[in-house]
Amino acid sequence: TPDCIKQTMFNAVKHAARPLQRGLTGSRGYTKVAVLGASGGIGQPLAMLCKLSENIDEVACYDVVGTPGVAADLSHCPTPAKVTGSLPSVGTWPPSGNTGLETALTGASIVVIPAGVPRKPGMTRDDLFNTNAGIVRTLVEGCGKYCPEAILAIISNPVNSTVPIAAEVLKKMGVYDPKKVCGVTTLDVCRANTFVAANQGKSPKDINVTVIGGHAGITILPLLSQVPGVAFSDADRDALTHRIQFGGDEVVAAKAGSGSATLSMAYAGYLFTEGVIKAMKGEPVVQCAYVESSITEASFFASPCKFGPAGVDEVLPFGELSTYEKGWFDKMLPDLKKQIQKGYDFVHK
Repeated sequence: TPDCIKQTMFNAVKHAARPLQRGLTGSRGYTKVAVLGASGGIGQPLAMLCKLSENIDEVACYDVVGTPGVAADLSHCPTPAKVTGSLPSVGTWPPSGNTGLETALTGASIVVIPAGVPRKPGMTRDDLFNTNAGIVRTLVEGCGKYCPEAILAIISNPVNSTVPIAAEVLKKMGVYDPKKVCGVTTLDVCRANTFVAANQGKSPKDINVTVIGGHAGITILPLLSQVPGVAFSDADRDALTHRIQFGGDEVVAAKAGSGSATLSMAYAGYLFTEGVIKAMKGEPVVQCAYVESSITEASFFASPCKFGPAGVDEVLPFGELSTYEKGWFDKMLPDLKKQIQKGYDFVHK
């Protein structure tokens, strides 16, 4: 019967989503997640994962093209979350501002920003700077205006620079809260867990690698020496470190000009978002994120962070480094500081 088919479909979607659920408990407020860049390669699968989540009440999709179609498509998934799709508003006189962005952001608890152009073969994340820096600045200005209390999860590359851009924009607007501005480095952790598990013949579920630093090339530092119950040859350690640092290049090359890591990044962005929501509901959550930090000489740094109802409660120390890791750390820090300064200069030029 139609009712049986309907129930079967709902159960199938619920079952598919279950491995991604983080089991939220506690009081349930209304949770709206805005995805800015929702028509893109990351934005579409990220919005779909949010639609499947039992912990999200509304998914607001925003992009410069295509979002009404994305939202209409997602709305047919038989899960409770409401879905909306907004475009930039057409010009008006007197000027009324971007009512499409306002609609997407008003009332948002979390804003996830994967907007921007993807990498192509031969491009570094830094090559994306000029285009993506302007996009992030505009979108974060909207966040500061329409949802200043929201937690921002920034995916747009180069993250090492776009997160400082977001911070400086919000400072200029007088609404900056370092607890609420995060760069999403979860994909580095996902890659590390996947690659280490394969190397050791274990399940990725049983591996949790701490990855510190930034989110580009050698600024990514997996702390393999801290993973319990594993042993690496020097050659394996070198190969794993390099593959984790340059995993994005592996995907860019394999896609042969058609894009960068989108599906895995969407999954990682979703996991980060679920962690933030879980902490908002009062559950203890520790996850790596690229945030304002004083634990190194770099003013922004990725390390384990304790999240709470208001965002980042505490930036945690990352423990003792091996001699090998200390070498990478010393090599990484000057690059990271330059990339942070580049973001700062962009806002203040």
